[in-house]
Amino acid sequence: MTLIAQLQAAVGAAHVLTHDDPSTDLSAWEQDWRKRAHGRALAVVRPGNTAEVASVVKACAAAGASIVPQGGNTGLVVGGVPDNSGTQVLLSLTRLNRVRAIDSANLTMTVDAGCVLQNLQTTATEAGFLFPLSLAAEGSCTIGGNLATNAGGTQVLRYGNTRDLCLGLEVVTAQGEVWEGLSGLRKDNTGYDLRDLFIGSEGTLGIITAATLKLYPQPAAKLTAWAAVPSMQAAVDLLGLAQQRLAAGLTGFEVMGQFALGLVDKHFAQLRVPLWQDTPYCVLLENSDFESEAHARALFESLLETAFEQGTVTDAVVAENLTQAKGLWHIRESIPLAQAEEGLNIKHDISVPVSRIPAFCEATDAELQAAIPGMRLVNFGHLGDGNLHYNVQAPEGVDGKAFLREQEERINTLVFDAVARFDGSISAEHGVGSLKRDKLPHYKNPVALGLMRAIKAALDPKGLMNPGRVI
Repeated sequence: MTLIAQLQAAVGAAHVLTHDDPSTDLSAWEQDWRKRAHGRALAVVRPGNTAEVASVVKACAAAGASIVPQGGNTGLVVGGVPDNSGTQVLLSLTRLNRVRAIDSANLTMTVDAGCVLQNLQTTATEAGFLFPLSLAAEGSCTIGGNLATNAGGTQVLRYGNTRDLCLGLEVVTAQGEVWEGLSGLRKDNTGYDLRDLFIGSEGTLGIITAATLKLYPQPAAKLTAWAAVPSMQAAVDLLGLAQQRLAAGLTGFEVMGQFALGLVDKHFAQLRVPLWQDTPYCVLLENSDFESEAHARALFESLLETAFEQGTVTDAVVAENLTQAKGLWHIRESIPLAQAEEGLNIKHDISVPVSRIPAFCEATDAELQAAIPGMRLVNFGHLGDGNLHYNVQAPEGVDGKAFLREQEERINTLVFDAVARFDGSISAEHGVGSLKRDKLPHYKNPVALGLMRAIKAALDPKGLMNPGRVI
């Protein structure tokens, strides 16, 4: 049997899509979300359960065909699309979309890897719980992709990255074996933590097919505030004050630069961005309270009153209801879309110790402006956990494609060198993929890289799992 015939036998002919059928358009799988890369797959294979995934991997391993796993295809580092060789099998996991079980007493939910994140949030809410992972692509990204990239989002400050929300995994290895590690145990000290090997590995070690995730009680009240701050240092000072006053109740702390908000105002004027025109930065705070709304509001008002007195806040609004709160968050989440409307841009997903972010921004802003006069900085992100989306837009009137072609390498080097000087990371939550793979040796400890290569060689000796990504 040919490999295609074996794949059809494993998952059904209807779920093996190839270019041989002229009526089939594979571009949704072969092109990345940002349209920066377009490959050509041997086939797009859509298994419906873990056993079918294992059969597909065994067939590919026997044939020496490499596999590119893909969830919702919302990644930003070109880590989930095939190359141009026409020899790679694109393994789409979106048909694995069952919620297998909710254990109320254990506060866990066991789910297939292809479940859309927003659906998991809704399922948890309907069961009376909170699944706190939240990010802009939640309406289409899948939990398997979130785990494979160790996605972050807006509530890392309180609940941690996706890694911190996962208690167990089910994984198909590079040999087609199934590791069943879906235990909901919070303590299991019996050797190496295999779960943490696969989380964040971007499909280069094995294929995540299911996960056991943590659930939390729903807060009694959730309040959102939008504050204007006079500087990045004031934003950091406000964060420290909020952590003191709200403690674990502080579940979100986002910073947004004036130009970033100006793009939202320009391209989505119906959103009515508050306070942005007369301040260099705005901050979005979220307070989740387990006592009452009155208690939450009193804490918030006291926090803001002190911040006004200290000069860390110059103006502020507190959402009066859930609709207003969602509106404020929608503004924050619309920044990437507004930037896309403005034109092609150079994205940086970086992390720097929170204490050093003001100095990093001051120094790097100046370096960029000196190197490329007129460049426009779209600076926003998760200040609470030290993660900035430090993006560079072409000067007004300059063609975006030409700007990327001529300046991207230079700008990346400038920004990444600055990140290294401030003891940061060139990838905070998006991953490495192929976009940053060749940069990694310049900024990653060589001993760490050696250990990563040894793990890759041990678990995927044929190099068939998402080759050309990460290392």
